[in-house]
Amino acid sequence: MAQEGSESITLGGGCFWCIEAVFAELKGVEKVESGYSGGYTDSPTYKEVCAGTTGHAEVVEVTFDPEVISLREILEVFFAVHDPTTKNRQGADLGPQYRSVIFYRNEEQKSAAEQAIQEVNASGHFPTPVVTELTPYRRFYKAEDYHQEYFENNSQQPYCRLVVGPKLEKFRKLFKEKRK
Repeated sequence: MAQEGSESITLGGGCFWCIEAVFAELKGVEKVESGYSGGYTDSPTYKEVCAGTTGHAEVVEVTFDPEVISLREILEVFFAVHDPTTKNRQGADLGPQYRSVIFYRNEEQKSAAEQAIQEVNASGHFPTPVVTELTPYRRFYKAEDYHQEYFENNSQQPYCRLVVGPKLEKFRKLFKEKRK
């Protein structure tokens, strides 16, 4: 349950199952919900979003305690666990619903995201520039119940083993001190 003083940010980094699994293990994160944001269709379904015609991205809404983990740390993890340099794509997942995007809620979040992008670009970690969109937050539509805690409930499913699992292991290795 989100506590008073909590902050939320909405992030899209490809398939929401991958990003949700990572943030669910991050110390200071109180809640992670998979859903859709950034489009023009009200109350979209997974099937509609996967068709790529709603304008929505698969996202996670991350609610965190800024006394435990900063937005800067949240963004550091976000940029480490997906490829922010590919437009409308993460691995084999292709389409605008898989775009890299940050939906910021205020000017402080926007500024932190801009700074994080500059730092990632300056680091030389990626051979091409970051294409992550920075977009004002408007609305979040929670995905269908079976998408929530998807990896936790379906870890033996092939996509989870081949795609989600390696991203989660990368996170666990890079950020072991930040895990719950």
